[in-house]
Amino acid sequence: MLQHPPARQRAVDTLPGPYLLFLGDTTEPGYAKTAYGLRDWAPERCIGEFRCEGATVTTGLRVLTPAQAVAAGARSLVIGVANPGGHIPEAWLDSLVLALEAGLDIVSGMHVRLGTISLLRNTAAGFGRSLIDVRQPPASIKVASGHRRPGKRLLTVGTDCALGKKYTALALARAFTQRGIDADFRASGQTGIMIAGGGIPMDAVVSDFAAGAAELLSPDAAPDHWDVIEGQGSLFHPAYAGVSLALLHGSQPDVVVVCHQPGRERVLGHPAYAVPSIEDTLALNLQLGGRTNPGIRCGGVSLNTSQLDASGAERLLASESDRLGYAVADPVRGGQAFERLVTDCLA
Repeated sequence: MLQHPPARQRAVDTLPGPYLLFLGDTTEPGYAKTAYGLRDWAPERCIGEFRCEGATVTTGLRVLTPAQAVAAGARSLVIGVANPGGHIPEAWLDSLVLALEAGLDIVSGMHVRLGTISLLRNTAAGFGRSLIDVRQPPASIKVASGHRRPGKRLLTVGTDCALGKKYTALALARAFTQRGIDADFRASGQTGIMIAGGGIPMDAVVSDFAAGAAELLSPDAAPDHWDVIEGQGSLFHPAYAGVSLALLHGSQPDVVVVCHQPGRERVLGHPAYAVPSIEDTLALNLQLGGRTNPGIRCGGVSLNTSQLDASGAERLLASESDRLGYAVADPVRGGQAFERLVTDCLA
């Protein structure tokens, strides 16, 4: 009898690549942030995309069937969707089975463990494929101590989910390093973990230990070392505020950068709730963050201006900087505004 292979966690540098990015039947771009993140920050590991019927979201990569992807060199299919609750819809199963039959392993950052789905488990066993879950926290997390740790820390916080906290943290960590600063990007979600090669999926940690996980994510460091920590959710989010608060308390940031998407008026997936203002978001993060780091301050604001053209974005960044009194930049666009943000964060 064939033994069922367990779904398991792996270091990202051992994940079987290149990847075929799976978008399911997704119609909301905000839920495809894993696929977008890998496309933008690990393009050398992405060979194409695969979608179910009805999907309207695309990464812009070439569309391939699993068999075509294998012929082109792909070794695994990565589920590129982070939907509410992290579940795997039944409508995806035929496509995932097709990938296993074609010779691809499956890599998932969903809450649902791949090995708990009997169809996937049995198919993987029959074809000798692996089911790999990335969204698994370490087993040795302790309750947060609240003790201050040496080193410097920056946390990206947001007015909502899926609007640029990960991109901002990655861009700032890279910019710090380019300026000769000893810095690390600290991933707190499945996509960041896949990009960085390590981290802790904060939303998979038992709530009592979540602030302790944030302490573990950013341990003691040299006084001049910076940890740039990927934020999650929003303190105003009706579902995910607990994750945001645990990260804020446990990471004890010296600096926060507020991330926002202009034009987004309702909370993603929760349209009954309005997106809070940048000012209210900053004030609440400074108030609650001051509990574990009384010296917390704002380094600036990151705006996701992907819906604007270059000239419109430039005008908005300048006007918001004048209005708020902070450096305001779009890290993806870079430029002088972003350089000022970097400088102010390091000040």
